[in-house]
Amino acid sequence: MLVAGVGFAIMGAFVKSGAQRFSSTELVFYRSVCGFISIAAMVYWQGKPLRSPLIRKQMGRALTGFIALLLFFYAIAHLPLATAITLNYTSPMFLALLSPWLLTSEQPLSRWQQNTLNLCVVGGFIGVTLLLHPRWEADLWLAGAVGLLSGLGAALAYVHVKQLGAAGEPDWRTVFYFTLVCSIASGGLMLNSQVTPLHWQDLPLLLGLGISATISQLAMTRAYRTGQTLTVASLAYSTIVFATMIGVFWWGERLSWLEYIGMALIILSGVASSRASSPRR
Repeated sequence: MLVAGVGFAIMGAFVKSGAQRFSSTELVFYRSVCGFISIAAMVYWQGKPLRSPLIRKQMGRALTGFIALLLFFYAIAHLPLATAITLNYTSPMFLALLSPWLLTSEQPLSRWQQNTLNLCVVGGFIGVTLLLHPRWEADLWLAGAVGLLSGLGAALAYVHVKQLGAAGEPDWRTVFYFTLVCSIASGGLMLNSQVTPLHWQDLPLLLGLGISATISQLAMTRAYRTGQTLTVASLAYSTIVFATMIGVFWWGERLSWLEYIGMALIILSGVASSRASSPRR
């Protein structure tokens, strides 16, 4: 998970650098195509079946993930890197709000767990307020709202993934349809707008974006498959730490103490909500 944390932070840095030349849609396309080629090659090499009995739910997960990814890349382009990634990592708080209605098959939570989750949601959104308040300027208001919506989209995508996993769908098939839909959808949006012409000097950035995203996705999948879920979920927030370091040393971004407190509240609330929502021993 630490490898994934570094990789996702680097991916965010490539997105922020690429946003000076490419649109968010184009960046989503190049990121998705790289992942699709990788997973498609694995499927072909190992002869895995692509037919899914839950194709409609797969499409729903893929479209939700595509919208969340598009919103996330837009926020990265218009906000400090650490701020955008922190807003995206509000997904555990949204998940805590949505779980009672969308994950009805899960084991019911005790009153203590539900109260803890409610406190985590309140604490997390206090953190969001502190994080955005110093930057709540007219030109950044939209980017902040988009960043929050990307967190909501990530939570909805996670609900779909949980439901698909519970129904017996393998992870690789879900990733295959996700990258396929993202590639087609972003490619279609690109055709309806002016496409930025590619030059040889763009290849290192685009390859770096696709490779870092693919490696991070594989590392995160392996971490959740082989490690303790709560430990992995807690270490996922290392992405914010690495993104903060990249922002400070590469772009010279400086955050106020209120913003650091807000980030800490979001991280603590996310970790606590992951622990509170786990089955009781």
